[in-house]
Amino acid sequence: MPRPTARNSAEGTDEPMAEPEKTRQASSELARLRDRIDAIDHSILERLNDRAGIVREVGQLKESSGAAVYSADRERSIVQKLQAANPGPFPSEGLGPVFREIISATRSLEEVLKVGYMGPEGTYSHAAALQQFGESAKLRPFRSIADVFAAVEAMRPAIESGVERQELQGLMPSGSARNAIDCALWDLAAKRTGTPAWKLAGVPAPEPCLTVLTISLGTPEVMARDAAKAAGRVILKLKLGGEGDIERVAAVRAAVPHMRLTVDANEAWTPDMLPRYLDALAPLCIEFVEQPLPVGDGHHLDGLERVIPIAADESVRDLSSLEAVVGRYDIINIKLDKTGGLTESLALAEAGRAAGLEIMLGCNLGTSLAMAPAMLLTKGERMVDLDGPLLLSKDRVPGLRYEGSLIHPPEPELWG
Repeated sequence: MPRPTARNSAEGTDEPMAEPEKTRQASSELARLRDRIDAIDHSILERLNDRAGIVREVGQLKESSGAAVYSADRERSIVQKLQAANPGPFPSEGLGPVFREIISATRSLEEVLKVGYMGPEGTYSHAAALQQFGESAKLRPFRSIADVFAAVEAMRPAIESGVERQELQGLMPSGSARNAIDCALWDLAAKRTGTPAWKLAGVPAPEPCLTVLTISLGTPEVMARDAAKAAGRVILKLKLGGEGDIERVAAVRAAVPHMRLTVDANEAWTPDMLPRYLDALAPLCIEFVEQPLPVGDGHHLDGLERVIPIAADESVRDLSSLEAVVGRYDIINIKLDKTGGLTESLALAEAGRAAGLEIMLGCNLGTSLAMAPAMLLTKGERMVDLDGPLLLSKDRVPGLRYEGSLIHPPEPELWG
């Protein structure tokens, strides 16, 4: 480009502009642009405070009506509508992080959302919690089992003061620590009153039911060998990992041609993989696919024609996350360690069925004591996956009674 010039009045010719003058003009223009940015920022601040005031009113209405504060589906739709309406030049992909934090901050005016995750900070679970709930949520890391015990111990004063199960839901975030206390309170009430926990919960008496057995992720050959060793079982769940999953399932199906199979993709598929993999799995007689996509990619299920039902695991944690999966998933996987106990699990199961979803019961690795409360939810559910004790080298005594794929309800000495 030609250099800026100044007119030489004496000779009537153009000559290069003096550097100091060019610098002064650039500085002046920069200051003018920054002033405009500052004015826009102040305008944004005013509108943010207007928004916050309206959110406060929304929170008051929700409180008076008993509605849930957090609605993942509503928050997601806000960003999607803004992205669709964005004329640019601000990048549409940048709207998500910006409005996630705006929504998170204003949501805290209604109620601070408490979320527990397995830490430490910087792990995938921490990043997923931030992505889902924003910086203004109260995120509680549980770095180890010791942290869970510490969280339980911190509730000692409330427990010794006679905290009720419903009250507990507002004192602790969903997760394993609240689950431990909640289920202990159910057991305490049952033993004090001499009334079985299922009667206290108002549900049918649990009966023996089938549970799946999990086959860990591996090569097609290893998974087929492990499945063949479990040929006496009725239902297997195959852990998958993305590329090569069709070969894994095909190898297992060849090894156990008549066994019932489900698969758990653990968020490992991409949106492009999903329709191809569903079509490829259909001839292999898979009953359903659990959590194929990452939590943030659930919108790719909207309107998707599927030949195999799809279950939500990581996408549904407790009641607050249910709305976001309705209409996208066919089944929800309820785990007491996710919901934070039997109290929330019962409510989630009832709400899920009312929304037209089927219910699956899942678990993390644990002893029979961790599985026992979930038996109250087994009546009539799509599938039960309470095989945690079967994957341990040694279970507690007394424990649940397993007969092959059959799991029996707990005796009162164990729980409830």
